This record gives sequence, structure tokens and C-alpha cells, in this order.
Amino acid sequence: MKLSPAIPIVMLLAASGAAKAQSNITIYGIADAGIVNERGGAAGNVTKVSSGVASASRLGFKGSEELGAGVSALFVLEAGISIDTGALASSGQAFNRQSFVGLASKDAGSLTVGRQYTLTYNALGQVGDPFGSGLSGSAKNLFPVAGANLRANNSIIYTTPVKNGFSAGLLYSLGETAGDSDAGSQYNVSINYAKGPVNARLAHNHRNNDSATLTGTDSGRNTLFVANVDFKVVKVFFAYSTDKGLNSAPLNNATPLPYGKVFRPSLRGDDTLVGVTIPVGPAGTIMTSYIRKNDKTAPNQDAAQYAVGYVHALSKRTSAYTSYGMIDNRNGAGYTVGNNAETGSGDRAFNIGLRHTF
Repeated sequence: MKLSPAIPIVMLLAASGAAKAQSNITIYGIADAGIVNERGGAAGNVTKVSSGVASASRLGFKGSEELGAGVSALFVLEAGISIDTGALASSGQAFNRQSFVGLASKDAGSLTVGRQYTLTYNALGQVGDPFGSGLSGSAKNLFPVAGANLRANNSIIYTTPVKNGFSAGLLYSLGETAGDSDAGSQYNVSINYAKGPVNARLAHNHRNNDSATLTGTDSGRNTLFVANVDFKVVKVFFAYSTDKGLNSAPLNNATPLPYGKVFRPSLRGDDTLVGVTIPVGPAGTIMTSYIRKNDKTAPNQDAAQYAVGYVHALSKRTSAYTSYGMIDNRNGAGYTVGNNAETGSGDRAFNIGLRHTF
């Protein structure tokens, strides 16, 4: 994978000379907790206090240093926190959400290296999903953005500058398999447009499923188009994904028997979302969406999700929220209604909670 677009950054860095550096470090985070009621699961109904219902709770550190000639060094270290228990969200990773370092230039773009969100996941959550990947209406419940399709380890991302509303991104994740540089690798490209009321992205992801002991496997491929248009009185959302091959549609819920029945990921299908957000007064927003998963394999395990929610801004940093979502599983499908941080246990869920950002 050629990363020649990064060459301008290196040239600018060399040209910066001994310019006096200015640096800054920011501590930031989200504290989000809510009451979640899940129904329809194999183990029965459950009511619980959960962390990260609308936005995953986190503690992060980010910083930048001016190197001269318009070039800056940057880093992000971000850990998931379970507000309901105070524990780390991942016991095996200190900074499980993001950890990367890089260079950025207004004229040449940015180049970052580390554990990072995929371009496909950012497109869905930032542009295509009216629920922003959170609450019981999260598009993650049906769209194929779990596992390596959500975050990529050992990844290199180059992002171009924005020109007339257009920009592009390129991700390459090294598989780091001894003796085979392609095994376990992943590449992801995105073309973006944002100008005026229109925001749209087209992304393609290709995942190599080979490993040290297994070669010649089918690759996983996803092509996603997302868009939203802001008409002021209503914002309209659309997302469409085609998925083909092994691990092209990894399950958000890793539980093998979510409803007491065997359920396996689809190897070929597509996903469609339509939704809207409606402002209510100066502080409220209604969200609603419909998602259809069309399984094109022999089992024909389709699913449809219906969701509605409301967020009320109490201040610039604090908001209260509530939502309800349900999934209609067909022909033995086992998709569950989760939220931003949890995969869920049943086919219906109700959320109510509070989110504070700092």
C-alpha cells in the first residue's frame, strides 16, 4: 500500500527548521449513564444501570505541538470507562478506544499511526445515523461495523485537506503476520463531501481474512454510502451498505445464542437506513430511523429495526435522553437491540439517561 500522499508532510516538516514550538495538552471525556430495560432475550427481561448508552463514557488525552511551516505533531490516547462500576471498559487495553500519533498540515493533510476508527465507521456514525451510533436506535445494531470494521489496530490513515467541500481518506492496517505481509491486513478508502446543508461520504472497506495457519480465505468487502441534508425544520438521513464475503458482516453481539438458537453472520447482503432528526424548540431534538437488513444467502435471515428517541440539551455540555428501539428478526435471525457501549440481549430496549461532556 503506497502512502505517497504523506510526502508533502515530510517535506514541510523538513522545511520547518528550528522554528519555536508551541504545544498544548487537553484532558477530555464523556460521562454517560442511563437506565436500560431490555426485553425478549433468551435469559428473560432485564433492567439495569448502564454506562455509555448515548455516547460511550471515556477519558482521553490529546495534544499538539507546532513544528513550524504550518505543520503540527499530534497525539490521542483514549480509554473507555464504565461509569456504573468505575472500571475500565476493557481490562486488556489501557487505551482501548483510540491511541495514535501523527502529523497534520493545513496544506498537505494529516498522517496518523496507531489504533484508530475505520473510515467506514466514522462515515456511518458521523453522517448516516441520526442516533449517532448511540441509544437503542444505534445503526450498529444491524450495520456491519463490529470488531475490526469499527477500529483498526496497527493502522495508518492519511486524510487530504478539504477543497471546495471535498476531502478523502485512506486507511491501511497491517496484519503483522510473520511470513505474509498481506495476511490479516485491511484497507479502507473514503471520499467525503460537506458543504452547506449537504454532507455525504462514500467508503469501501476490504478485509483480508488470512492468518498464519489459514490462507486462501475469502475476503470481506463492504461499500457504504451515507448522506444527510439539513432542511432546518428537519434533517434527513440515508445510509446504504453492500456486504460480501467472510467477516463482511460481523455480529455486534458476540453471544452465539442470543435467543437460544444458532445464528451466524451473513456472507452476502445489504443494509438500508432512512431517518430524520427534528429540532424541538431551542434545546430538544427528536430522532427516528428505520433500518432493513437484507440477507441474500439461502437462510434469508432478514431483520428490520424501528427506533425513536429524544435528546434535550440542559446546557452546552449536558443533555438528557430517552429512546425506544425494536428489531423484527426473521427466519431465525438473532440481531439484538443494543446502544453505543452495549450489544443488548433482546429484540426490544428502552433507554433513559444523562450525558455530560468535558
